[in-house]
Amino acid sequence: MTEKSIDVIGVGNAIVDVIATVDDEFIEANDLVKGAMTLIDDDRAHELYAAMPPAMEVSGGSAANTIAGVASFGASGSYIGKVRDDQLGEVFAHDIASIGVGYAAPAATEGPATARCLIQVTPDAERTMNTYLGVSAFLEPDDVDADLVASAKLVYCEGYLWDMESAKAAIRKAMDAGRDAGATVGLTLSDGFCVDRHRAEWLDLLDDKVDLVFGNEDEVCSLFETDDLDVALTKVADLCETAAITLGAQGSLILRGGERLEIAAVDPGQVVDTTGAGDLYASGVLVGLARGLDLAECGRLGSVAAAEVISHVGARPLVDLRTL
Repeated sequence: MTEKSIDVIGVGNAIVDVIATVDDEFIEANDLVKGAMTLIDDDRAHELYAAMPPAMEVSGGSAANTIAGVASFGASGSYIGKVRDDQLGEVFAHDIASIGVGYAAPAATEGPATARCLIQVTPDAERTMNTYLGVSAFLEPDDVDADLVASAKLVYCEGYLWDMESAKAAIRKAMDAGRDAGATVGLTLSDGFCVDRHRAEWLDLLDDKVDLVFGNEDEVCSLFETDDLDVALTKVADLCETAAITLGAQGSLILRGGERLEIAAVDPGQVVDTTGAGDLYASGVLVGLARGLDLAECGRLGSVAAAEVISHVGARPLVDLRTL
């Protein structure tokens, strides 16, 4: 087994998050689907960006947010994702490195621009995301350093990236490199629409390559095409070694073998922005697993991280999670 120098390595979209607080009138005026993640093209990205009020720009992407949480817990994390040699590409690379995450992927010199996610946060703490995937969707197997992946205890792959054939091949390469080196391989279901698009392929992945799956209630029910959560939980437990399923304010469930643990949510005090809640929950669970903690403690760390991130605007922790 390869010596493990990295706790968690993430593979996913390299996106710059542009986050602004807006009212519901902005959502309606710009024909946005409130609460959804909508893929947009380059023209729509420029149009919506111009309409948005002043915003903050930080490195983002679902799996990147998770690895940022891993670093905030004091664990070692690294990230594989693709950017262009443009301004937002520099923002992504500098920002993620500044928080202690290893990121050495060379910027692409041709192709679409760096990805960006335009996020509108309304007063009810709901987030509406419009994402231009740009060059991030064109991750290729050559972008995956198999030796780097092999040095990680856990490999965490983002479902949002599973659209382009080249990206699928890159994820499979990372999963295989991790498994061959004795790592635990994880997949996040990311979004109900992703599940609908990729259900058959993901069921095969869970059966063949994935040890650990993350999702919420809607996603896991969609995966097995049922409205009955208990049915879905039984099926996912039979298919995958470990499953971590979030239930919003009701906390989460972690399943392994015949064990089903109920994990309480942590009260955030005030819910300001739900962006990144599932991503940060995953970071706590991953850190717990990397440290060899029991499942209940892994879930507690996930709840702590999720509570911190929903207490403010933005998908990254503002408080050092290791102090919590």
